[in-house]
Amino acid sequence: MAKYLVRANYTAEGLKGLMKDGGSGRRAAVEKAVGSVGGAVDAFYFAFGETDAFLILDLPDTVSATAVALTAAGAGTVTLSTTPLITPEEVDAAVKKSVAYTKPGG
Repeated sequence: MAKYLVRANYTAEGLKGLMKDGGSGRRAAVEKAVGSVGGAVDAFYFAFGETDAFLILDLPDTVSATAVALTAAGAGTVTLSTTPLITPEEVDAAVKKSVAYTKPGG
């Protein structure tokens, strides 16, 4: 499974829901949603500052990650930024690949 870092920010309506459900209630809702596509929540933290919550999700594939993001964002109570996380071993494999590339102007 692939890991994804999700940065979440609640809208005003989303904050009202968070106040009603509580932090553990929101985590449970996310676990259910992610589990419904065959994934799992690796970490879920609330934060101060520019981002309200940080999540690390284990998801089967990009399609599943996209489905979760679209569904959550489509509800209108949260905005998301989803970043694929790359393991050191994946970087090792990438640096061994030969890429036919010509730089601009070169």
